[in-house]
Amino acid sequence: MANALEPSARALLKRLWHDHLAGHRRRIAIALACTLGVAATTALYPIVIQQSFDRYTEGRHDWLWLVPIVIVAVTSLKAAAQFGQAVAIQSVVLRVIEGLQNSLFRALTRADLATVAREAPARHAARFTTDAALIREALTKSISAVADALTLVGLVISMVWLDWQMSLVGGLLYPIAVLPILKLGKRIRRASGGMQERVGEAAATLTESFGAARVVRAYRLEGAEEARAAGLFARLRDSLYGIARTRASLDPMLESLGGLAVAAVLVFVGWRVSSGTGTVGEFTGFVAALLIASRPARALGSLNAALQEGLAGLARVYAVIDEKRRIVDAPDAVALPPGHGRIAFAGVGFTYDGVPDAALTGLTFAAEPGQTVALVGPSGGGKSTAIALVPRLYDPTEGWVLIDGVDTRSVTLASLRDAIAYVGQEATIFDDTAFANIGCGRPGATRAEVEEAARAAAAHDFIAALPDGYDTPLGPGGSRLSGGQRQRVSLARALLRNPRILLLDEATSALDAENEALVQQALARLRAGRTTLVIAHRLATVRDADRIVVMDRGRAVEQGDHAALMEQDGLYARLVRTQTFG
Repeated sequence: MANALEPSARALLKRLWHDHLAGHRRRIAIALACTLGVAATTALYPIVIQQSFDRYTEGRHDWLWLVPIVIVAVTSLKAAAQFGQAVAIQSVVLRVIEGLQNSLFRALTRADLATVAREAPARHAARFTTDAALIREALTKSISAVADALTLVGLVISMVWLDWQMSLVGGLLYPIAVLPILKLGKRIRRASGGMQERVGEAAATLTESFGAARVVRAYRLEGAEEARAAGLFARLRDSLYGIARTRASLDPMLESLGGLAVAAVLVFVGWRVSSGTGTVGEFTGFVAALLIASRPARALGSLNAALQEGLAGLARVYAVIDEKRRIVDAPDAVALPPGHGRIAFAGVGFTYDGVPDAALTGLTFAAEPGQTVALVGPSGGGKSTAIALVPRLYDPTEGWVLIDGVDTRSVTLASLRDAIAYVGQEATIFDDTAFANIGCGRPGATRAEVEEAARAAAAHDFIAALPDGYDTPLGPGGSRLSGGQRQRVSLARALLRNPRILLLDEATSALDAENEALVQQALARLRAGRTTLVIAHRLATVRDADRIVVMDRGRAVEQGDHAALMEQDGLYARLVRTQTFG
């Protein structure tokens, strides 16, 4: 197809072959061998029909028993070839899709946090489902098109062998369909992009709505959510209907052209037979070949539509895979040298892409080895942004973040992040066993080491009481556990990591008093001997911090311990009084 051979499409197909198809040459060869078998046996049908009718017309009744045997043999061979072809094609296609999905997931998993956070998780998920389905259909039809093309070639050879003049009459009409097929393909490729956007919007809205089920019911937002979803579904319907309408016009157009071809051949053949220049067998065999050819011809006609949708999906997948990472190892990066975890922010500034105001401006402070430094202040002050710069989830746009005197951008990401553990307000629990959830803190840790970390985090007793102990799956998001238990599993993971730096994002703020006390005890053991940065929303939890950095609008406006800051009677003192008496 000319449209499919545009430079961008050729580049996509060439890359798909190199990255994912070339490794399956043996399976492709099997599919092609079976395809040849299908084409050859299909091409035999009209010849068997022609020979049979001519023999019957000549009065040769010895063919009466031979014809059924030949037909059964040809049909059986074709059936076996079709089975082998279908299995071989799906074996190739599904492996290619699997490879693409792995590449896409690897790209998203290793992408910059800013890239992943730019779109809702459901939008990313749609690429693994909707786009994968489009690519799968396009691949299946493209490989099957080889069978259709070979079948058509075989049937054309049969028709030429039967009567070359009639072949010209039937063949002249099909090329007329090429132009509208290519135009429809362009329209479908454009529409496919809009359809994928609608799918992503719908998936993101559904995820958001179901995740906010409590708020929706508490505020009686059911009607508003239903109206919002109805609008999205209507736009998705319009996108899908536009594609379906365009694709639906292909088969009728090809059917009409096929009807014209058959009608023209019937008129011409009828005239030849009546004039004595043709036989009934030739007439019957030729018409049979023409009718058999209509299915592969229609399939080839609809191929361009599926191919364009698949190319659009492939382009979207490769756009994600090809997005360049900004947070990468420097060419001369070295491992983080040994140290005790001193953290220093030196004139650090940071601005998020697309946001005019700076999130951080001239931020300067230090956390000495073994100290606990708390970042406090009003919401939007830049606390979370500052914490995110330490493991290089983002890089500062000005200034430096130093660990043990070394700029974090000059060391390898692996060595930097291996030296850091993070515990957030909402514990992250994977849908895996308790052992795996703790063990991922330090891959390769023994069961004894995992259990020791769990004991230190006050998690061993409730884990041991689970049906299969440490081998019990904790469910999606840790649904088998309470909030306090999930947080203690998260702390056990951090303890097992044995980092020199600990980042805490108010790890106890979502817990009740009893669970908070247990988690605070585990946190005390975790902080011992480690440099800790704490984001504190409840100021009562950071009174004992070695240093408190008060942040407002991306700046450090006050620094000191609790007593010194209360004596200054500045922003910190006002915040403490607000929380104490408010």
